[in-house]
Amino acid sequence: MFFITFCGCIGALRENIRLLKTFSFSLTLVFLTQLAIAILGFFYSDQTRDALGKFVKKAIVHYRDDLDLQNLMDYIQKEFKCCGWNNYTDWSWNLYFNCTHENPSTERCAVPYSCCTPVPGETVINTMCGFGVQTQNFLEANKSIYPVGCADKAVMWIESHLLLVGALALGLALPQIAGIVLSQILISQIQDEITSVL
Repeated sequence: MFFITFCGCIGALRENIRLLKTFSFSLTLVFLTQLAIAILGFFYSDQTRDALGKFVKKAIVHYRDDLDLQNLMDYIQKEFKCCGWNNYTDWSWNLYFNCTHENPSTERCAVPYSCCTPVPGETVINTMCGFGVQTQNFLEANKSIYPVGCADKAVMWIESHLLLVGALALGLALPQIAGIVLSQILISQIQDEITSVL
């Protein structure tokens, strides 16, 4: 990014055609790469979902190992009102929440507190609200936690906020397109000045 902005800024200040062409080419390359990734992500949505699933599975497995990852998972589960990737039993992937009889952890068969539905009027968060939930069926678990997985909730959020997602994509694309067009205009003006002097 520094290289691209350096080429654009110095190229415009010094009216250097080579730097402006480098800026324009680099910006075009970045824009086309972003466009290709967006198109591939749209057409290969199943593979994109699988890749995100692998990331979330890794985040669940290392939930207690990395505080930043733990905070990220808690934030996602609270915001989307979901638990796990497919459903709340995905937390068995985690060493501490694993629901096997060999697991000596006190959190065996539990889910993180971020999966729990808030109790109205509760001022202190009950961090033990998800204990033993993985042994319950969907209807029983639905009384105390969000049993739906984050994959479905994320898809529903994107579908219900398509206008926002489109506006965000357009907001990122327009400055890049403007930079490309304006640099090409400046290049042609500089070349016109050079030919008129000669």
